[in-house]
Amino acid sequence: MPSLTGCDPFDRDPPPPDPLAPMVDEAFALAAAYQDAATTHPVLAGRLTPITEAHAAHAAELARVTEVALPSTTPTTSTAADSDTTLTALRERERAAGESAVQACLAAPAERAALLASIAAARASHLEALQ
Repeated sequence: MPSLTGCDPFDRDPPPPDPLAPMVDEAFALAAAYQDAATTHPVLAGRLTPITEAHAAHAAELARVTEVALPSTTPTTSTAADSDTTLTALRERERAAGESAVQACLAAPAERAALLASIAAARASHLEALQ
């Protein structure tokens, strides 16, 4: 009698990864970068802590929506020795992240557009806070 190993009628290909899954990592990494900058430059903590918290909240909500686990370890970030260079680096990261949020919003189904638009708007406001 031939073996039917692997012939499970319910065996299906796994679903493709959620297209928003990379945004979980991006938001988590941004939160870590701001936290690191606030720790390294305490004089900036008042400005950076609310942005850190916003990125952490975005990461948590994106993880919930996409059913992707938050990373278990905080990414290593490199903070510049002086606060002006740190702010410049954070602005560049925020600008790039804002662009990715806008692109994700434009490509997302309607039920996710509001969340992504909110994230894109928050990232734009973060740029203003970093000026």
